[in-house]
Amino acid sequence: MSAPRILPKEPVRSAVPGLGLFKGMWLTLKTLFSRPATVFYPTEKEIPLPRARGVIALDVEACTVCMLCARECPDWCIYIEGHKEEQPPAQPGGRARSRSVLDRFDIDFSLCMYCGICVEVCPFDALFWSPEYEYSGLALADLLHPMDRLSEWLKTVPEPPALEEQPASAAPEEQP
Repeated sequence: MSAPRILPKEPVRSAVPGLGLFKGMWLTLKTLFSRPATVFYPTEKEIPLPRARGVIALDVEACTVCMLCARECPDWCIYIEGHKEEQPPAQPGGRARSRSVLDRFDIDFSLCMYCGICVEVCPFDALFWSPEYEYSGLALADLLHPMDRLSEWLKTVPEPPALEEQPASAAPEEQP
C-alpha cells in the first residue's frame, strides 16, 4: 500500500482584505516626503571620511626601489624603474655607498582593484591611501598616473591616528 498523499496547505490569508495594499501605500507615502540619501555629484561634493581609500599617494624620498609593491600587486598595475648611484663616503677614508634612485613609478588605475596590498607590503612607508577621489579621465590612457601626480596626492593624506597609551597598571609584572 502506498503512503497517503500530503497536500500543501493553503496560504494564510489576512482577515482584513487590502491590508497589504494599505501597508505598501503607507510606506510609499512615508518615504515620499523624506530627504533623499543621494548626493548630486557634479554640483555637490561629498566629504569623504578621513581614512577613506581613494587613490594611492607616493612619497618619492621614502621609496628605495625595492619593487615589493610591484611584485605583490595581483593586477600588475605598478611600473617601477630605477638605477643605482654611488654616494661619496660620509667620512674621509670610508667606503663609497650605492643608493637606488627612483626613475619611474607609475600606477595604472584602469587595472588597479584597490586592494591595498601595495600599501601594506611597503617596508619603508612610501605608499599611502589618499581620500582624493576625483581623478577620472576621458581616455583609458589618462588613468596611468606618473610619479609626479602620485606625489601631489601625498599632501591630501591625513595624519595617522595617535597610538593608545597603555596604563601603568596594565603593564605586565615580572615575577621573581
